[in-house]
Amino acid sequence: MEYATQTSFAETEQAAVDNPRTQVRGAEILVRSLIENGVDTIFGLPGGAVLHIYDEIWRYRDEITHYLVRHEQGAVHAAEGYARATGKVGVALVTSGPGATNAVTGIADAYMDSIPLVVITGQVPTAVIGTDAFQEVDTFGVTLPIVKHNYLVRNVEDLENAVNEAFHLASTGKPGPVVIDIPKDVTAALCEYRKDRVRFLSCQPVQQDCDREMLEVALDKVLSAKKPVFYVGGGVVTSGASDALTRVVETLGVPVTPTLMGLGGFPTAHAQCLGMLGMHGTYTANMAVAESDLLVAIGVRFDDRVTGKLAEFAPDAEVVHIDIDASNVGKIRKPQYPVIADARVALEIMAEMLSRRGTRDHRERLGAWWGEIRKWQEAVPLACEYSEFEIKPQQVIETLYQVTNGDAVIVSDVGQHQMWAAQFYPFKRNRQWINSGGLGTMGFGLPAAMGAQIAVPDTQVIAIVGDGGFQMTNQEIITAIQYKVPLKVLIMNNGYLGMVRQWQEMFYERAYSEVDLSISPDFVKLAEAYGAQGLRAKTPGELKAVLEQGLEYKGVTIWDIVVSKEENVFPIVPVGGASRNMILK
Repeated sequence: MEYATQTSFAETEQAAVDNPRTQVRGAEILVRSLIENGVDTIFGLPGGAVLHIYDEIWRYRDEITHYLVRHEQGAVHAAEGYARATGKVGVALVTSGPGATNAVTGIADAYMDSIPLVVITGQVPTAVIGTDAFQEVDTFGVTLPIVKHNYLVRNVEDLENAVNEAFHLASTGKPGPVVIDIPKDVTAALCEYRKDRVRFLSCQPVQQDCDREMLEVALDKVLSAKKPVFYVGGGVVTSGASDALTRVVETLGVPVTPTLMGLGGFPTAHAQCLGMLGMHGTYTANMAVAESDLLVAIGVRFDDRVTGKLAEFAPDAEVVHIDIDASNVGKIRKPQYPVIADARVALEIMAEMLSRRGTRDHRERLGAWWGEIRKWQEAVPLACEYSEFEIKPQQVIETLYQVTNGDAVIVSDVGQHQMWAAQFYPFKRNRQWINSGGLGTMGFGLPAAMGAQIAVPDTQVIAIVGDGGFQMTNQEIITAIQYKVPLKVLIMNNGYLGMVRQWQEMFYERAYSEVDLSISPDFVKLAEAYGAQGLRAKTPGELKAVLEQGLEYKGVTIWDIVVSKEENVFPIVPVGGASRNMILK
């Protein structure tokens, strides 16, 4: 039996000529549909099941740029970085079988953090699906729990619609990843390409308004509360609600605390910002939430790393919960005042309501509340005692802030360095902070920073990684070299899997089981082997000059910053503990 995949390109072209209606291969329909959806950048790695697609990418190379990564996980993380830096849909392309399974971690990461992605996976020909064919994996089934939607396209006639619908789904409502699994014979089959063939059978109308009556009631509660706190998360960043949020809270004079994913959605250095809350949040933020009588939660999901012991999280507070996803509202903490809406839309309406009510100073009635807050800030500030002899991790972040004027986009990997970056680099704007929040993926930082730098070429992007996470995806350095992406990677090198070691020290009687990374490559020589600039700082006196030297270099820089080995992140709320019961040192 002959499969459609055996059709040569010449035969396909001839068939198109012979057919009175112009027909093209499914692979061309895919690429043209991507371009029609605004795609000019793809991250991927070819294989047998996607060769027709790569053939078309070659033909359309003037309209679409493909970045050849060295591992499929890197492709999806790079697409995530691109999406997180811009709000656009990131695109990754991988082959069937191991190509698809290698992409799963990145897909799950995007799902947990609500990042808009379209991931295209190759599949074996339809006739052999289910026969354990070479490089066959049930990608549809594997990814089903970790996507907003997915497709197995069995008919070339359905391909164009699937692509258009995928981009709509990925980018509207609560964003998320969408997987399109395409058998090889579908990419070879002939079909007419029609730009007007668009249908969104599975889509719901985009929320452009909200329950104004409930929002008015919620605003009344804010205006009557004695100890209100605005608790804001990634939904504020995703919706572009920063300006509206700032207008509302400045008018109200209320304190604001962002989650790890919400950093940058409200300026960290703003006088009303209490800093991040949660497991490694500030003492002030956690205490303010614990003592609040009204919690205005916007674009958050009451994650366990924020709430700690749920029964004791803001125990005396009524809750206003504003979220675009109705399934999030009441899932963890039942609100008294639910508002299903896009964060930006809701906050803009709230700003209008405040303007209509007049501009009287709402701050005066919160004087006593701010008095309590200032006492907490003075009692337990975020601080670190520096050393003459060794570089403290907090010092690295503070110095990086100085040499970048606080303007860099910071892309973090996962671990202690992530928390120190969140605590000590004040973020000024939306999308200035990129990290793996929900899934906590080590290895995320370097490829995501590469994708972000490609997305915003005129902005300095810096990856902050640990020596553990760096060794998971450092092969993507060569991708940055190949495409002349001026990637900057700061390795905070403490010779340990630092966060695990900290937990073992604090909760397992210092039983340091399998966390020793002292046997690692010479990161400077490794950088040079890739063709990058490698720089090292071992003492506090070297730190600033080394950072400045790396920033001045036009190409890829890898900093190996050797920091104190057993420094811990504080404050910390033990797992399952109440957020007010922080360990401070």
